[in-house]
Parts: sequence; structure tokens; C-alpha cells
Amino acid sequence: MNKEELKSKLVSEGFSNVYEWKDDPETKYESHSHKGRVTLFIVSGSVTFYGNINKVLSSGDCFEVPVGVEHSAIVGPEGCEYVVGEEIDGDS
Repeated sequence: MNKEELKSKLVSEGFSNVYEWKDDPETKYESHSHKGRVTLFIVSGSVTFYGNINKVLSSGDCFEVPVGVEHSAIVGPEGCEYVVGEEIDGDS
């Protein structure tokens, strides 16, 4: 699917905030959790979740981040581009 199709899919699944995001290589996200559903489609690159979520995502993967579960993440050496759906605006 292209980015527009991915965004349409997230809207059809009830996400109120749908957007594209891009991280630079080696970007780190400190430990945090989400209050509502957050789904990520990886368009290119990779990101590794660790802590209470241990998962490596790369181009073509889709992942629904578990609500309320503490986790950290680090972006791969080539960066990462996403299409993101948030149930709660700003819950990223």
C-alpha cells in the first residue's frame, strides 16, 4: 500500500489523528506509554522497541502499540519513516 492508502486504512479503523512521521537515524525515545491506541506502519527504515515491548520493525511492518505498556525505542541507522494512527491526538 502507498502512504495515502495506509492513511485511509487507519481512518477507516477509527483513528482520529493520522499522519506521516520521519525519524533521523539513531533517534531515541525514552521510556513512555500511550493512553490510547497507536498503530504504526513502517514505510522505510527500522525501529527497535525495548523494555516491556521487545520488537524490531522494518519496512512493510504494521504494529499496534499496546495501550498503557511502558516501552522505549531506538531508530535504525537508516532512519525510519512511518504512517501513524493515534486514537488520542498527541499520544505519541
